[in-house]
Amino acid sequence: MQNKLLAFIRQYDMIAPGDRIICAVSGGADSVALLFAMYLLKEKLDITLEAAHFNHNLRGEESRRDEDFVRALCGRYDIPLHVGSGEVRPGKKGLEAAAREARYGFLKSLGGKIATAHTADDNGETVLMHMVRGTGLKGLGAIAPVNGNVIRPMLLVTRREVEEFLEEWGLSWIQDSSNDTDAFLRNRIRHCVMPLLKAENPRLAESLSRMALGLREDEKYLSSQAAFQELPSVEELKDMPKAIRSRCLERFLKESGVKEPEDAHIQLAEGLVYSQNPSARGNFPGGVTIVRHYDRLKVLSGEAEWEGQTLPCPGQVEIPGLRIICREAEQIRNTPDAFTVQPEGAIVVRPRLPGDVIRLPGGSKSLKKLFIDRKIPAPVRNRIPVVCDDRGILGVYSIGVHKDRAADSLPAVTIYFEKTDSK
Repeated sequence: MQNKLLAFIRQYDMIAPGDRIICAVSGGADSVALLFAMYLLKEKLDITLEAAHFNHNLRGEESRRDEDFVRALCGRYDIPLHVGSGEVRPGKKGLEAAAREARYGFLKSLGGKIATAHTADDNGETVLMHMVRGTGLKGLGAIAPVNGNVIRPMLLVTRREVEEFLEEWGLSWIQDSSNDTDAFLRNRIRHCVMPLLKAENPRLAESLSRMALGLREDEKYLSSQAAFQELPSVEELKDMPKAIRSRCLERFLKESGVKEPEDAHIQLAEGLVYSQNPSARGNFPGGVTIVRHYDRLKVLSGEAEWEGQTLPCPGQVEIPGLRIICREAEQIRNTPDAFTVQPEGAIVVRPRLPGDVIRLPGGSKSLKKLFIDRKIPAPVRNRIPVVCDDRGILGVYSIGVHKDRAADSLPAVTIYFEKTDSK
């Protein structure tokens, strides 16, 4: 088991010399095996080893027994131990999710790298759970080997290998009585489904875990192909393979305020892309409204809602609270409320879009981050007009001109902003 664990750590570059590793230890077989294996490897890995235990206080005396066991185990090997506790109450997603949230909140507060004892069997069970509930490629990837400062070195170690390792070293562990009940889906899969499948393939757990790890890499690559600074146009989205388009739309929805886009939400966004109505719109969770504005999708929100429009030059347009004027430049001006540019194609005034980026003297920055850094109130942000042409952003009211688009000679045009009384 040690060799398999060490190889997996190196494969995913989980640990560097000098790292502080904190093993999450419940007292069960898997976590005891992880802690002792890391104890045996700590010199080779050149790490500082610690442990952490969270008492959920869900099983009365049994919970206190678990904590006492972990304290004794760590004391026996002089491993520093951090202990946390809390009163866990079921939330919207149930008791298991609430307990996990409380546990990880405690673990992440400790700093360092948190090592958890998820095994190949856990990963295989997670794959099947996601299949039962309905999932895509991301769900089939199951448990991540590395997630921020959380590492999971045992994802290719089976439960049988854990038991053999504990027996070899004469190590005891404790049994969580909640693992015996079939009240939870994971336990029903563990007790009823996995044994049937293992009768067909004794190495099922490792096979499923390897499959999940491979699919995670596929998902990572496909997601990288869906990266964008500005959501592609409707026509560009239509030309994409569906696997890339759906990931672009998922990312767009997240950036627009839909926290956990589901398949139905992505399908609704695709419906806007393929709609014959150039002004189609859809309502999404969190009060988010996405509108099709001819060849673009954009997010609208509450009182900030206003439609983009073409700015004639010379000429003017009005939006809530502002008059925007374009005329031939007599001199070059670059201030937060007036800038001189040499546009290419039609000039458009619109609200900001997810992925909008502007280059200022200090470097490039997304408008989202720029507005946050400048402490512009959230309800105001979508009211701030962004001026664009066929090449992209020319400038942003109250922010200034895009450094790459500022005119350095005449002829050029100057765009002015004047406040009005309209709300």
